[in-house]
Amino acid sequence: MRKPLDKALALLGPLEGRIMREVWTGGVPPLFVVRDMHARMADLAYTTVMTTLGRLAQKGLLQSAHLRGQRAYGYASKGSPEDFVVASSRRAVAGVIDRYGEVALTAFAASLEALSPTQRERLRKQA
Repeated sequence: MRKPLDKALALLGPLEGRIMREVWTGGVPPLFVVRDMHARMADLAYTTVMTTLGRLAQKGLLQSAHLRGQRAYGYASKGSPEDFVVASSRRAVAGVIDRYGEVALTAFAASLEALSPTQRERLRKQA
C-alpha cells in the first residue's frame, strides 16, 4: 500500500509535487519564503517557484501572508498529505455524484457490499 505522502504527491503535477514534497518532509522551514524554496530548487527560475507557490496557495495547499516590514510573502502548509488526500477524495466523490446521481451511489453501495467485514470496519473507523 502506498504511503499518504506518495498518494498526495501523485495527485499533483510534477512541479507542484516537488514543492509540496519539500514542504511536507521538512525540506524548508514551517514558515518559508520563496527564496527558501528556490534554494532547494536552484535549477528553476525564481519566478517559476514564486508562481507555483501562489498557485498552491490558491488551491488551498499552502497559506500565504504578507510578512510585515518586508516585500516577501510567507508560506506554510495548510495541512498534512493525509488531509490533502481526504479533501481531494471527497471532492472527487462529490463530482461523481453530481455527474451520475443515484447511479453513482448505487455503485458505491455495491462496492461496499463486496468488502470483507474487516475492510468495512476499517472504513467505518476512517469516516
